[in-house]
Amino acid sequence: MSSYLYSLLPPSGNNIRLLRLLPNKDEAAPLHCELRNYSLQRLSPRTHLYEALSYVWGNPNETLSIYVNKNRFQVTVNLHVALSRLRDHSFERIIWVDTICIDQSNKEERKQQVQLKAKIYSNAHRVIVWLGEKAVEIKGALEDIQLAANEELTELSKKEIKQQAILNLLQNPWFQRIWVLQEVAAARHVVIMCGSTAIDGYAFCLGRAGLRSKYTANLPERFSLEIRSLAEFVDMFHTRQATNTRDKVYALLDMSSDDPEKAGLQPDYKISWEELFQQLVKFILGKDISVKTYSQRAVIKCKGCILGQVSSVRRDDRQNANIEFRNTARDLGGTMKWTLQASANPIQEHDIICLLYGASKPTIIRPYKDHFAVVVIAATPLNGSSSLEWPKTSQLTTQFLRDFLLVWDWENPQGKLQDQEEYETLTKIYSQALEYSKAEFGGYLSEAIRLWNDIMILDDLEEHDKADERLLEARSDYVAAFGKNHLPRLISQCGRTLLSFAAGEGHEDVIKLLLKTVDPDIKDGRFSRTPLWWAAGNGHEAVVNLLLATSQVEVDSKDYWGRTPLWRAAESGHVAIVNLLLATSQVDVNSKDNDGRTPLWWAAGNGHEAVVNLLLATSQVKVDLKDNYGKTPLSWAAWNGYEAIIELLDKYIN
Repeated sequence: MSSYLYSLLPPSGNNIRLLRLLPNKDEAAPLHCELRNYSLQRLSPRTHLYEALSYVWGNPNETLSIYVNKNRFQVTVNLHVALSRLRDHSFERIIWVDTICIDQSNKEERKQQVQLKAKIYSNAHRVIVWLGEKAVEIKGALEDIQLAANEELTELSKKEIKQQAILNLLQNPWFQRIWVLQEVAAARHVVIMCGSTAIDGYAFCLGRAGLRSKYTANLPERFSLEIRSLAEFVDMFHTRQATNTRDKVYALLDMSSDDPEKAGLQPDYKISWEELFQQLVKFILGKDISVKTYSQRAVIKCKGCILGQVSSVRRDDRQNANIEFRNTARDLGGTMKWTLQASANPIQEHDIICLLYGASKPTIIRPYKDHFAVVVIAATPLNGSSSLEWPKTSQLTTQFLRDFLLVWDWENPQGKLQDQEEYETLTKIYSQALEYSKAEFGGYLSEAIRLWNDIMILDDLEEHDKADERLLEARSDYVAAFGKNHLPRLISQCGRTLLSFAAGEGHEDVIKLLLKTVDPDIKDGRFSRTPLWWAAGNGHEAVVNLLLATSQVEVDSKDYWGRTPLWRAAESGHVAIVNLLLATSQVDVNSKDNDGRTPLWWAAGNGHEAVVNLLLATSQVKVDLKDNYGKTPLSWAAWNGYEAIIELLDKYIN
């Protein structure tokens, strides 16, 4: 007999094939079946009278023969055993089995039939879960679960139950398959079979709940029937197994509340897994990211802002985390409790909550030496917190946006790179994504940006001691790499971003290079100081001109203590810079710091006569403004004995 040749299905989108498993009283007789076309088009409210099989394919290289329409057909050993168990002595059975009912060599048919799988399983009058031809103790575990479901267990008999046998049962490969979520979630009726033993699916779930104890408390809960976003499903189940890696995504589409067509994620077995993985990441995080994929790892280069950090977490069947908000999210409240679905990679204390540029939901990440591991790609709190309006990064000022190098690893969910080769591969991908040349300054620039970016993130998390340690390292490396002289200063007297540090030192060549890719108005996370603030305060006129020429800086931006660049320049007596800032017409000459002191107050008190003249010449200065302690610019100049300034102010007042 020749191998079976498929005929094409009718063009209607609801057509499938069903397998007629023919009866035989001889259990050792070869399995004979017939394939027939069938339409799922509903003609009546009744269910379709076929069963659907949910099983693990098994080793594709170990096969046995059955006969389909009298033609030889090779199936895996596990499927052969399942069909042998299902074959009746007297009556034929009508079954849908994916391996046989779909022409696996026809990619277009596979694509079309995969889109129907949820419908096939939901319309079947029964779904049969085949766990395999297991040992006696596993069958005994099913029987114990059946007793528990029927409430026939006494306290004594509960103690006698073999907990390990139940654990072994639940570690069956079927429970790790990604497709089981779709195959079982919408089923009308489920029967679970292990060898000759069968148990009702609802009784199985009920019995497991009855047996829950300290031994089984950490086992997966019954699958939720709630519809969720694709990102949520992926977070929960991406470590599940699939014979074809692409099915890790395709199996979730029909359960997702997202429209897969709009997402461009319809089943398509002509594209590679790496291409599909890229599409998935961009669908979840938006188009503004750069992503490279290899194997089951995505390396993502993106921008985002820090929202907060996990201060503690408690896990049962869900994850209950306490979140401490920082910086841009502080208006959401200091702390909040989140209840999240169990994720493939469990949340840990100190994990970071961030909102990536272009994403609609926060991402939870975990820091490692040179990258961040993605823990939860789209965090969705189940307790009211989901209704919060997250700061929209697309509408936020870019001042608090940070660069992130993320690794989303589906093979190693912890995300920590295991060896030097992995690290070199990762950094190579990262370097290829950079938009500037590393040739200048001996290739240090990319490393410098990464190191200083880490300092900003630590400041955003209010881990300032750690940030100071990195700042000392970064400052030394900067001086050595760029060959620049650096005045010895306290850490508090240095910029805490790479651009701010260079601006504060007056290094024009470094500034010009950085301005090609770095936000010219970037703020640090500790004192909210910009590069312009540092350049103005340290008297670097050329750098101030470079920054103003970008037309992308907030000239009157205040730091943590309310001090503006004009305040800094006036306080230090930098006449040319005060003149430059006033010429922008974008400054408030009467802006007060947190002590109520204006630029004029400081210029007068420090004896900077030329600066006082410039400020008075604007005709906008309020000379008699008092600080929080009742002192005016005139009284402060008098206190310090600056006669010329006293005369100027007195003349202006009168």
